[in-house]
Amino acid sequence: MQTNSYGQLLPDQVDRIFSLFEAHVDLLADVRELYRDRAVLEREYAVKLKQLAKKASEKKNKNALLLVVGDNPTKACTESMNQQNTLNHAYSEILSSMSTSAQDHINLAEALTSQITESLKAVERRNDDYKKKQMQFYHKILAGRDKIYAERIKSKQKYDADCAEVEVYRQKQSVHDRHAERSARQYDQQRLDMLNSKNVYIVSTATANSVKKKFYTEDLPSLEDSFQELQTRLVMDFVAVVTGAQNVQSSHQDILKGRLATVSAALIEVQPDKDQALFVESNIRPFSLPDDWVFESCLNHYDTGDICIDSAPKVFLQNKLARSRAKLRELNPALEKQRTDVEKYHDMLITYATNNTPGDTGDAMNRYLDATHEVTALSTSACVLNSEINTIGDVLGGDEGGSSPHVFKSSAFSIPTTCGYCKVSIWGLSKQGKTCKSCGLSVHSKCELNVPAECSNVHGDYKASEILQSPSSAVSISENRSSVSTSSRETPMPSSSSVPPNTSPHVEETNRLARAIFDFAASSSFELNVTEGTVVRVLEEDDGSGWVKVADSDGEKGLVPATYLEDTDTLERSEPSQQNSQQASGIYVRALYDYRAQEPEELTINEGDFVELSSGTNGGQNYADGWWEGIGWSDLHFNIN
Repeated sequence: MQTNSYGQLLPDQVDRIFSLFEAHVDLLADVRELYRDRAVLEREYAVKLKQLAKKASEKKNKNALLLVVGDNPTKACTESMNQQNTLNHAYSEILSSMSTSAQDHINLAEALTSQITESLKAVERRNDDYKKKQMQFYHKILAGRDKIYAERIKSKQKYDADCAEVEVYRQKQSVHDRHAERSARQYDQQRLDMLNSKNVYIVSTATANSVKKKFYTEDLPSLEDSFQELQTRLVMDFVAVVTGAQNVQSSHQDILKGRLATVSAALIEVQPDKDQALFVESNIRPFSLPDDWVFESCLNHYDTGDICIDSAPKVFLQNKLARSRAKLRELNPALEKQRTDVEKYHDMLITYATNNTPGDTGDAMNRYLDATHEVTALSTSACVLNSEINTIGDVLGGDEGGSSPHVFKSSAFSIPTTCGYCKVSIWGLSKQGKTCKSCGLSVHSKCELNVPAECSNVHGDYKASEILQSPSSAVSISENRSSVSTSSRETPMPSSSSVPPNTSPHVEETNRLARAIFDFAASSSFELNVTEGTVVRVLEEDDGSGWVKVADSDGEKGLVPATYLEDTDTLERSEPSQQNSQQASGIYVRALYDYRAQEPEELTINEGDFVELSSGTNGGQNYADGWWEGIGWSDLHFNIN
């Protein structure tokens, strides 16, 4: 006896119970179709998986040699060598697992079809028959009940008709008729029939009530309870079949897990160092560094492989040595920083790998590779610079030239300008040459390294040394220096036609002026705040990045977007200050010793420097006892002793 009996709790609800049972039968059909379609998918997946594994295996077999020993090994690659490669073995296990898994999926599809879909179909068919049988029985007892109900109604109708006939015959007896006796007999007979009909009607009513009570208290509850029992059995059969499906799939998953475990074991056994050792063993071949290059003389000009250290070439070497050392000093901190970064990111990768520490391994690897590449590039540059320094330093033997190098920058010239070194005009549309920031000396870009490191650090003062001579005349001056003494002889320098004593080459530095057409707020220390309408000087033009370096009226410098500026069609010009108006004598003397200025009026000079004497009765050698006056940016005095 069920606790929640449909018959007791749901009286006269056979139709609803039938609908519920029918829904359960439909569920069986839906689940059966589900597993049928699942089996179809498993077969399709198995076919595609097998094709994929076959294609990958063919490709692997084709490239096995490259994977294990490379494209051109010195030893023949055998099958045993292929098996010794742990990565190749792991990949073989992956493909084997994939291929056998395809067959496992076919087996699963067969099991789902034979054990699940067929069982569900049988349960569905059986319960569909139960449903039809129960509904036929329901309609049968319903028809029997309705028949008894109809008999009651029919007996009632006959009783009513007999009562009406009795009344008719009774009325006929009251009329004086010669057939009164016959009418009395007919009345008695009709009354008897009426009483019989009454009795039949009463009996049929009692019968209908009894059948009704039985129908609602026994037949319907029994039918509903039988539907409930069938529903219970249907659900339990469904659960049993689907549980079997779960067992089939679980068994399938266990098989797949076993194959995955085999692959995992092979992956754990992967040893890159072992595979690399096998690759090395298969590719060992003799190697020696390529022969060093040596100097080769020209076919039409014989020369030796010794570096030329004549006067002019030596200046070039001295400047190149100084430049290489300066670059190396700048390069070393950057190189050390990159090497530190390489160690940091390498340690980070090791930490991620060994301790399973959470982190962006991909980002760390990219940073490690970038830092490694940068170290390689910077170390190559350092190697080049060190080679230049060692080679040139060995040749110069400590004679590294002047200690005050020029600081050249690219310049454009608005008037004809002669190179201060080679005496040839500087040509070009823009950035034609170089100008020293300190003394204003202008030269060709190609002549930059030929200028001795003897900058006066005074704008317009080139110290009248051989830098203003042609290479040939410079050699002659150098050869004659030893015969010149400031105490007994005066050395006339070239005429004013070649070197004006009181003027310098006219150099104009041009800066384009631009106006801001929008406000711009700086977002970093490299940028400059500007407001709409502000006029700025363009220091560096747009190099393609979309930014321009400018300076405002307060001297602040920074970057602004190129699209925020418009050209004012005006150039800002700055001319070097003119030299002191003190008259020059055209007579130059050479310093025998170094001297450091003690007063503002004095001049610091180095041994070998040439200074032009001033003219006049109180100038030059007549300035004071033990003192001569030379020409510079101001009246500067120097001690000849």
